[in-house]
Amino acid sequence: MKTNAMAMVLASMVGDSLSLGAHWIYDTKLIDEQIGQVDQLLAPLPGSHHDGKGKGSFTHYGDQAVLLLESIARNKEFILQGFSEDWQRLFSSYSGYVDEATQQTLENFAGGTTPENSGSGSADLGGAARIAPLVYLYREDLEKLVAAAVLQTRMTHTAPSAVAAAEFLAKSTYMVLHGTAPGEAIEETLEQGVSDMDLDMRLWNALDSKGENSRKAIEHLGQMCGAANALPAAVHLITTYENDLETALIENTMAGGDSAARGLAVGMILGAHLGMDAIPEQWLTDLSQYSHIMALLQQLS
Repeated sequence: MKTNAMAMVLASMVGDSLSLGAHWIYDTKLIDEQIGQVDQLLAPLPGSHHDGKGKGSFTHYGDQAVLLLESIARNKEFILQGFSEDWQRLFSSYSGYVDEATQQTLENFAGGTTPENSGSGSADLGGAARIAPLVYLYREDLEKLVAAAVLQTRMTHTAPSAVAAAEFLAKSTYMVLHGTAPGEAIEETLEQGVSDMDLDMRLWNALDSKGENSRKAIEHLGQMCGAANALPAAVHLITTYENDLETALIENTMAGGDSAARGLAVGMILGAHLGMDAIPEQWLTDLSQYSHIMALLQQLS
């Protein structure tokens, strides 16, 4: 399980980094024309939201996932107060894009709120999708995993769908790490119930898109950042390419929109399922923080 757990974290990070070059381009024809097939890690286009970052870097979502890994590697457990302090330091001088959820959370912290009450009202999937380090840490304790996933998500995103997405991803990934196939794990988690009724319905509907053309399916499910769109789109990719992580992450990027949050989730679950051999070696070689991430994982082993 340990090897697959490492692959889970790395594939999640790679999913974010692969999307960097085309992140938030919603017109898929523009991706075709300006970038082409995204089958390698790329720097973002000039003038994009992530302009200034280099090949192998992360979006602001991925940077927060690395920060979470650093926090738990240092403490050997998840401590919300410590993570919140690290998070505030990161964004006090962050040179990348700062989204609305982050801006609102920073304002809440500045107003004196505690980490338990600091989150914005955002429903974006990005907060829930960064939890691969927590799954690695608590891969033998589902109760602690779910509790930590919810706490870290609520620190920045408090919308019911975002919190429900964190629970869903934690439970599904945990089952996959323990040997359940991704599609089966997703169905079992859905059968247990999803706390947000709209998200629950959308996730069930997403299962019906398995095998469809991914661009068309994700256009229908929604390319947007919100968990109600992004998580069902991730479920489509996970179930359609259950045994092909490389294609899943390429198709995710080519489908446009918030491919970074989807990539974190898709990479996490398929990495847990397929292991290190499923991740193209060149993607790991080009990942700018690969050695740092591996060293942090070793600290937690």
